[in-house]
Amino acid sequence: MGILRNFITPKHTSTARQYIERMVDDKVHCMLKAKEYEFDYWDGDRRYGYGGYSYRAGYWKPVAEAMIEAYGLKPGARILDVGCGKAYLLYELHLLGMDVNGFDISKHGLADAKEEIRDNLFIHRAQDPYPFKDNEFDLVITNTTLHNLEIFDLEKALKEIERVGKQAFICVESYRNEQELFNLQCWALTCESFFSKPEWEWLYHHFGYTGDYEFIYFE
Repeated sequence: MGILRNFITPKHTSTARQYIERMVDDKVHCMLKAKEYEFDYWDGDRRYGYGGYSYRAGYWKPVAEAMIEAYGLKPGARILDVGCGKAYLLYELHLLGMDVNGFDISKHGLADAKEEIRDNLFIHRAQDPYPFKDNEFDLVITNTTLHNLEIFDLEKALKEIERVGKQAFICVESYRNEQELFNLQCWALTCESFFSKPEWEWLYHHFGYTGDYEFIYFE
C-alpha cells in the first residue's frame, strides 16, 4: 500500500460533536433520512447530516494545495473524485489549475456544486464500473465515502479506483479503541463498514489497493 496521509483530519477535528445526544435522537429515523443523500442530508437539520453545507471560499484550498504538492501534480493534471458530493474540494483544485471530474449519487449535492465545474460532474455509484479507461486519471480521490458501502461493494469500488488512477487517495471513518468505536457508532448515520484501522489496512491489501489512505477518528 501507499502512504498514511493527514490531509482531512485537521478539518475533521475542528468540529465539536455531541455523541450521546445523536444516539438517542430517534436515530433510526435519522439514519434512514440521511441515507437518501438529498436535501435533508446536506442542508436540513443537523440530526440528518451536515446541517447546512455551503461553499466557503478557500476552506478546502489548503487540502487541495497539499494534494497537488504530495502527488506532484502539474497544471492540467486529471483528477477524479469518487463520491464528490457538492464538489467543493474539486472546485479548489480547479482554481489551482487541475482538470477535475467527479460523481456522486446525490442530485441535491451535485446541483449545489459550483457552476464552473458542474458539467464535469455526474450521477454514478462508487461500486459500479467507472466509464473511464485504465490509468485515465493522474489522481483519484475519495473523501468519507467508501465506509458507506457494504464489504462486497467496497471491493468493487477499490478495484475501480485502482484501475482508473495512476495515483489514489482514500479517506474513511475508523477507530483505534473502544471509545472511538462507541463514538463512531453514536455519530455515524450512513456508515455500513465499521472497521478498525488494522482491518481497513488488511482489506486494502486483500482487495489489491495500492494507493494512499487516511482515517478520521471520533475521539
